[in-house]
This record gives sequence, structure tokens and C-alpha cells, in this order.
Amino acid sequence: MKRKDVKRMTKNKPRVASFTYKFILGIIAFFLIFIIAMLFGAADTTVKDVWLALTSSAKGEKLSLIRELRLPREVAAIFVGAGLAVSGAIMQGLTRNPLADPGLLGLTGGANAALAITIAFVPSVNYFYMMIACFIGAAIGAIMVLGIGLIRKGGLSPFRIVLAGSAVSAFLVAVSEGIGIYFKISQDVSMWTAGGVIGTTWSQLQIIIPVISVSIFIAILFSKKLTILSLSEEVAIGLGQKIIVIKTVLFIVIILLAGASVALVGNMAFVGLMVPHMVRPIVGPDYRFVIPMSAIVGASFMLLADTIGRTMNAPYETPLVAIVAIVGLPFFLFIVRKGGRTFS
Repeated sequence: MKRKDVKRMTKNKPRVASFTYKFILGIIAFFLIFIIAMLFGAADTTVKDVWLALTSSAKGEKLSLIRELRLPREVAAIFVGAGLAVSGAIMQGLTRNPLADPGLLGLTGGANAALAITIAFVPSVNYFYMMIACFIGAAIGAIMVLGIGLIRKGGLSPFRIVLAGSAVSAFLVAVSEGIGIYFKISQDVSMWTAGGVIGTTWSQLQIIIPVISVSIFIAILFSKKLTILSLSEEVAIGLGQKIIVIKTVLFIVIILLAGASVALVGNMAFVGLMVPHMVRPIVGPDYRFVIPMSAIVGASFMLLADTIGRTMNAPYETPLVAIVAIVGLPFFLFIVRKGGRTFS
């Protein structure tokens, strides 16, 4: 791609104005879905109950349920959905691989394995250090996948990296389950890796929210550089970009987003794969628009999935990871069949 094409793509004021309107509509849709998520569940609540719970200190059984159970899990769904969607968008831009996803490329598998090891050997560790372990595990998982993908000539082709990711993820899941069986902590590990937001507490959110928020902010700051890098590494170098620095920073952001998400909800594949593909036909390939819109759509998607899981078989819950997989697996196969060109 020529330099003038890149500059035209990143300096198009009409496209910025168009994105602003679309982003505002996305925020409106997000708030509507959030209200629906707060209203519906096993316990019947009204708009008045939700309003009092969010804006007053009034006491009551329903108000306590909203404040201590429903609200924290929906806040968790918002930040996890946004984090996974943004990490998937960054991965797809960095690797120029339309099938990139934290769950498919070993990050969540590595975080799960690290979490199981931590529970087995340091059972009294607090939540902060558990999250650090997830960051380290996510980094190790990603490095294993990228290393295997680069063993043979030809680079990181989408097909090769997906195969490597599947193999590494299966291995790391086996490690996690093996540790759980050997140390008789399978139930404890399963509680962390089941893939859901049930049981989320405010103390957990106080640690997770700043990590995900700061990481998304950094991703937005680097979005213009990511756009150029995703189109042509040669042009990026020609424009004076420090490729190694950009890749390192964005790789750290991916690890923080994926590790924090796994520390909160466990294994959650396909969100990072689907959402960027949904967003690109709306806002185009420019990552200045893709990343913030992916955050909004990812948060909305997770809110909607959690609401469906809570209500479709109430008072019993359908696992959130199952709801996501029902949508994500056919989506993944469809993109594979189209060679990764779907919605782009």
C-alpha cells in the first residue's frame, strides 16, 4: 500500500464524523441492553427497584440483590466483554490474521494453567497475585503458540497459527485439569475456569477494572499506529514508526486484557474473534474506530449473553460460556470457510 493511501485513510474527517454518530448509537444501544440486564433475572425487579438501588441508599431485599449480586456481575460482563473484544482486535491487527482470538491462541489456556498451578502450590494467595499469575500464564501461552508457528518457514499463516493455538490450548487445558486431579483441587479450579460472571464481587472488580480500563486506553492511543502496521509493515517502517516498541506495547496490552478477563471469568473463547468482524463493516478497517467500537459492542454482547443465560431457564442458569460458544463456533467456522474475508 502506498504512503498517500495510508495518510488518506488516517486523515479522513468525514469518516471521523460518521464514526461519531455510529459510536453514539452504539452507546445508546449499550445502555438499553444494560437496563434490560438489570431488570430481568430469576428475581423479578422493576425499573423503580433498579433506580433506587443505583441512586439511593434505601434498603430492601430486592435492592440488596441488585447492588450485591446483579450489578457486580453485569459490570464484570461489561469490562470482560470490552477487554476480550479489544484484545482480539489488536491481535488481528498485529498478526494480520482474521482468526486471531485470545481463546484460540493460547492466552486463556495459559492463564488457566497458571491459575491452577497457583491454587495448587499457593492456596492462600490473594486475588491480586492470582491475577498476576494469569498475566504470566497468558504470556507463556502466547509465546508457545507464536514459537510453534514460527518453527517452519512461511511465517504466521492463519491456518498454521490456528493449528498451533488449538494444540497449545489443548495441552494447557490438560495441564490445568491434571493439576486439579493430582492435587484434589478440581472443584476449586473449575470455579475459576467455568467461564461465567456469577459470584463476582466488588473487591475483585476494584482490581480488574483499572487494569482493563488503562489497557483499553493505551490501545486507543496506539490505534493509529496499529492501523498502519496492520496494512503494511514496510510502509510503517518507512513512516518512521518504531515497530518493535509498538508491537511490544500492544502485546503487553493483549496479555493484560486477556489475563485480567480470565482471572475474573475463566475461559471465554470467540468474543475476541467475533466482535471485531462485526464492527469492521460498520466503522471500516481503521483501528482508531475499530478499537473503541469493539469495546462498546463487546460489552453489549457479553451483557446480552449473560442476560440470556440467566433468563432462558430461570431460576437455573445456563453457563455464559455455553451461550457464547453457541454463537461463536458457527461464526468461527463461517469465517474459516470464507478464508477470513467475512465482514471485512
